[in-house]
Amino acid sequence: MDNYTKSYDYQSSRSTDLSGAFATLMRSVYGWMCAALVITALTAMVVAKNSEIVMAIASNKLMFWGLMAAELGLVIYLSSRILKMSFATASLCFIAYSILNGVTMSFIFFVYTMASIAQTFFITAGTFGAMALLGSFIKKDLSTLGRTLMMLLIGLIIASVVNIFLHSSGLAIILNYAGVLIFTGLTAYDSQKIKLMLTEASEYGVNDQTQKIALLGSLSLYLDFINLFLYLLRIFGDRK
Repeated sequence: MDNYTKSYDYQSSRSTDLSGAFATLMRSVYGWMCAALVITALTAMVVAKNSEIVMAIASNKLMFWGLMAAELGLVIYLSSRILKMSFATASLCFIAYSILNGVTMSFIFFVYTMASIAQTFFITAGTFGAMALLGSFIKKDLSTLGRTLMMLLIGLIIASVVNIFLHSSGLAIILNYAGVLIFTGLTAYDSQKIKLMLTEASEYGVNDQTQKIALLGSLSLYLDFINLFLYLLRIFGDRK
């Protein structure tokens, strides 16, 4: 066998290995995202059926804001420290966050009809899927769009906090539509970013470190989906 043939076989084998590692990591991203969504949905439904838990949270502001603070603290901790954790610890943190999110989201079952929640979920799934595909296959660099959307997201959060005190229905409507546009765009941006990250990570194969990178990607997409769903629900949801 000549050197050219050996080189060709090596390159072909390496390309196959990289392709396999990339596919495995991508499956991990969407597998974890879907698992987290299922955990959140099941937790929300279980809590919603237990009126004592709901009343305890609703009547105790300290408990409610404590849950919100725990959610925020956990997602910040997970996002910033995930690469320094073990994969098992990172996975448990993600599951814990999904459960906490389910507890706080249980209240939507008391505000909106079940039919409108289901309808909005399918609208969200379709929108999310389309934008994820767009972000994964579009060749245009979306990093500039991503930075712009992150700045708009900060503005959205500030405006939402201000509106807690203003109680402006007009501003609330504007913020809901702005939220849909922002998280629709972020879905495409995050999908492209994850694809690029995993392309680089696949050079090192599938191991705990690259699996943590995939888990971080699934957290980003999970947050995009949840927020997109909530903003769409405020627009299309039928209140009881």
